[in-house]
Amino acid sequence: MTRALLVLGITLAAALPAKADITHKIQSSVQLQVDGAASQASRVPSSLAVSGSNITLDTAPVLGTLTAGSAVGYTPGAYSITTAGDAFSYSESYIEGDATPSNTAVSSGVVTSLPMLGNTTTTSGGVAGSLAGTIASDGAMTITAGGAGTTATGQVVLSIEVD
Repeated sequence: MTRALLVLGITLAAALPAKADITHKIQSSVQLQVDGAASQASRVPSSLAVSGSNITLDTAPVLGTLTAGSAVGYTPGAYSITTAGDAFSYSESYIEGDATPSNTAVSSGVVTSLPMLGNTTTTSGGVAGSLAGTIASDGAMTITAGGAGTTATGQVVLSIEVD
């Protein structure tokens, strides 16, 4: 009888199903990006500087009147030597600032006219061209390059987890 119980116990233990959890994940993604046009501009101001020694100011230099849409303008000064025969120095500098630019406008995602000022950084917009990306159900990836200023990134992640 003990032998029969032992055989029955081994048979039942062998017949019990094993417990295992299997998880299978497939994640896929395609990211397509077309850069937009951009411009960063800083106006340069008008400036005037005068320095010297042994000189006399006869007529002062003059900055023009600031008006919307135009730069300031400048009239140089007039000077004479104070003590004839002595050493003298003279320096007058003028930087013409930027005129007030017109506003920029965006039409259909494109800036048609970007400002050009004293300090300007301009980036051309991207051109989608033939930019495309697909991932098939079997994980096969197809990415087609676009024009300038485009980026395409594709990713397929397969994972199997057995507990």
